[in-house]
Amino acid sequence: MSAIRDALTEYVALRRALGTKLQEPARALEHFVDFLEREGSEFITSELALRWAMEPKGVQRATWARRLGMVRRFAAWFSTIDARTEVPPQRLLAPRRIRNKPHIFTDQEIGQLMAEAARLASPIGLRALTYTTLIGLLAATGLRPGEALALDRSDVDLENGILAIRQTKFGKSRFVPVSDSTRAALQDYDKRRDRLRVYRRTDAFLVSERGTRLLGSAARRTFARISCVVGLRAASGSRRSGRGPRLQDFRHCFATRKLIEWYRAGVDVAREMPKLTTYLGHVEVAHTYWYLEAVPELLELATERLCGHHAGGGQ
Repeated sequence: MSAIRDALTEYVALRRALGTKLQEPARALEHFVDFLEREGSEFITSELALRWAMEPKGVQRATWARRLGMVRRFAAWFSTIDARTEVPPQRLLAPRRIRNKPHIFTDQEIGQLMAEAARLASPIGLRALTYTTLIGLLAATGLRPGEALALDRSDVDLENGILAIRQTKFGKSRFVPVSDSTRAALQDYDKRRDRLRVYRRTDAFLVSERGTRLLGSAARRTFARISCVVGLRAASGSRRSGRGPRLQDFRHCFATRKLIEWYRAGVDVAREMPKLTTYLGHVEVAHTYWYLEAVPELLELATERLCGHHAGGGQ
């Protein structure tokens, strides 16, 4: 085993000891070390890191940036051990500051996605059950996809309907209450999953056919294929799943629907916004206000409310 592969093992163990699950990065960095060994390099260089990050074709720049970011963090740590290590500069593949326009799912689209997920082929039926539950959970709660996949069984209080979201983005933890219908759906999944008697290799709540935690990369690919089948994505060129709605868009959809509901009900949105910010796990209220700009209907409702207040104040 090479010195850099030994170092990766130590790095992953250290990060996990500090409370980071580090699932996708650990797998990606294994592939990066394989790449370095094929190139005959005993240390990390910015040129090799960039070349590896940009290997996938037909993907968004953000995917390249995410891959390079994983290498950058590992390289920064490894540079304290091997002085030859180059840490890729932040400016390389710096993600553009233009956020993707969210897709706001209709009730019909969510129903179609869940129906198609229920038809996913699998030897014992767990794949279909897990993906149907994942889509329903994201639509009903607005969780980040990574937060849903990171849930352990101990994080899901099925009696009281509360999810414990631990040390996620920005290192924040929070408790997320769910509706009675969502709690019932999670209870149903819990019972049906256990009746399938899958050999469990994880404490995860959402489990793959192999009894392991569902990986983000696999979830994104499967959701893209489901979206193609129901017509929400159109394949283009070599990209079999094309471009279109993402799992993350369920979060945008949840927040947007809540804001539209408040505006239509005449609720003081400025007063309620901090509650939604806390529920979603945003660091600042400003991050939640972004949804006003992202969705035309919301911006129109907000404008109407503002104009109404000004008109009322002038009477």
